[in-house]
Amino acid sequence: MIVRLWHGWTTPENATEYERLVAEEVFPEIAREAGEGYEGYELGRRDHDETVEYVTITRFDSWEGLEAFAGEDYEQAHVPSNARALLAEFDERAHHYEVRDGDST
Repeated sequence: MIVRLWHGWTTPENATEYERLVAEEVFPEIAREAGEGYEGYELGRRDHDETVEYVTITRFDSWEGLEAFAGEDYEQAHVPSNARALLAEFDERAHHYEVRDGDST
């Protein structure tokens, strides 16, 4: 399995709308684009004084599954324009890791 990690930051005022957008639009679109190689996502949130930080962890069954979604330049961040409008800052590149061990509980 391959995990894709990416960070974005928004204002506290935009946080609720950003979370709705991610859950209802962004990740369903990723699932459609990636097809069978997509294994799901997790969204982590950390509140700071003036910003809200998000980390997304997206799972793919293989490098080929990742490339089916992200293309040959798979490190390029996938940030739709409606998400960009809500973010104050975001990583331009995603980081990827092969899962070597884990527990599903």
